[in-house]
Amino acid sequence: MSVAAPGAPARKRVVIADDDDDIRGLMVIAAGRAGVDVAAAVDNGRDALDAVRGGGVDLAVLDISMPGLNGVEVATAIREEAAATLILMVSASVQLLTDHGVVADRSDAFIVKPFSPRVLSNRIRELLGMGEPA
Repeated sequence: MSVAAPGAPARKRVVIADDDDDIRGLMVIAAGRAGVDVAAAVDNGRDALDAVRGGGVDLAVLDISMPGLNGVEVATAIREEAAATLILMVSASVQLLTDHGVVADRSDAFIVKPFSPRVLSNRIRELLGMGEPA
């Protein structure tokens, strides 16, 4: 864990949730490239929600299809409990991301699988208002 120098802005914190180990690993790499700290990288919605409830999380990157609580259920709870946390939804199904406004009403952005780590990294930076990488 890195410690910011006195007077330096605190690093943004992200929770990553995807039940696929490989995709979750790519998400962690992308978050690192974006210059954020990964507060938790978990394989289910319940653990993702618990991590956000722990506080200090700026962004939750949530797969829609996960065991236990799915990404939409986690996003709904975050909106009710931790409204300041931004939400980036991820899914292989464009239809799930766009149908009936379900995801649009509960997230700040979405990205479709498959994605490159660079695309995800740029989207994380964009959502967190971090500008271009140094």
